[in-house]
Amino acid sequence: MSIFVDETTKVIYQGLTGSQGSYYGRLNREYGTQVVAGTHPKKAGTDVDGVPIYANVAEAVQETGATASCIFIPAAGVRGAVMEAAEGGVTFIVAVTEGVPAHDEAHFYNQLKRDYPDVQLLGPNCPGIISPGKCNIGITAGHIAKAGGPVGIVSRSGTLTYQALYELKQKNIGVTTCVGIGGDPVPGTSFIDCLEAFETDPETKAIMMIGEIGGSAEEEAAEYIKDHVTKPVSSYIAGVTAPPGKKMGHAGAIVSGGKGTAQAKMEALEAAGVQVGNNPTEAGELMAEIVASF
Repeated sequence: MSIFVDETTKVIYQGLTGSQGSYYGRLNREYGTQVVAGTHPKKAGTDVDGVPIYANVAEAVQETGATASCIFIPAAGVRGAVMEAAEGGVTFIVAVTEGVPAHDEAHFYNQLKRDYPDVQLLGPNCPGIISPGKCNIGITAGHIAKAGGPVGIVSRSGTLTYQALYELKQKNIGVTTCVGIGGDPVPGTSFIDCLEAFETDPETKAIMMIGEIGGSAEEEAAEYIKDHVTKPVSSYIAGVTAPPGKKMGHAGAIVSGGKGTAQAKMEALEAAGVQVGNNPTEAGELMAEIVASF
């Protein structure tokens, strides 16, 4: 199985008529994803390579039965787009856009939790989600992912999401689902959300977790793993050599007051029974050993 999305998921692209939206929308559809609609209030009635454009998400949902949305619009419009998707009946939203203001993220995160608790938001500032061979929503290159399980991947780093997929494919190890949660300060989906879903997925036998410096998400995940996850986990934490007090890449990747260091996260994960690699390749090798033991 896969988590959150599969081959039956119908996806609306908010921003399909733009350059990035149309490019990745086409790639995702070629991969096999059911890209059933796009939205643009001024281009309703047109199409992009045969995919119909509707004025808004509610109309697209009504006409196509879509349950997921992918947002490819400028940062200033993401707050409105997220709420339009939720109000329009979508239950899974992927927001790829980077540079979304933190106060906007906090606003729609809390509004979704309060008014639309059944809606799952992934992102913003994330590569998206891929269930290899079934569905690809976002910007992950499909050819680097091997289908068939038994590993689930959750990653806070975009680039390392791709490397984790490629490391496993090189070792002929398939993936059930790979989720790039993004590294912004207010992510819609957390490590724990994914760990919980992988734990209950019968086809996911092991989990690979990629973290980075800054914040406390990895330490919180370690506590959750210790108490709730029975499946083996391998991990890598990026940023071992990052200087304290310096932002490294993501808005959330900043070490402050001695908290959020790579070393602290690695120690917390190891204490929870996670096998932690010193680099992405070693994390992949640790996972290969885990899979070989099945």
